[in-house]
Amino acid sequence: QVHLVESGGGLVEPGGSLRLSCAASEGDIANYVMGWFRQIPGKERQFIGASTWSGGRTFYGNFLPGRFTVSRGTGRSSVYLQMNGLEPEDTAIYYCVLARFKGYDADYDQPADYEVWGQGTQVTVSS
Repeated sequence: QVHLVESGGGLVEPGGSLRLSCAASEGDIANYVMGWFRQIPGKERQFIGASTWSGGRTFYGNFLPGRFTVSRGTGRSSVYLQMNGLEPEDTAIYYCVLARFKGYDADYDQPADYEVWGQGTQVTVSS
């Protein structure tokens, strides 16, 4: 069973930046997609983006304003979320996710597409 552990969340002022990290423990998934969702209080989980295990392809959610970037670590078992120009509306719990790779034409933008979730890390944007 693969486990995901997020880090890097916290309190940041509007306009600031944060970089979230996620590390996957060893498991039996060979080819997979890793990425990020967020959940704003009172709203459904929102897909941010995900990257294939090799980092060769990255998928982003429709809402993404261009301030967020998903990237993979060189060791393949890690994924990062760089967030710039943070706004109070970005306050949310951010979840790292992992899914079996189902092909480049498959969908990866719904919570049900992912088999493994991290515990979440709180990001608060406030002055």
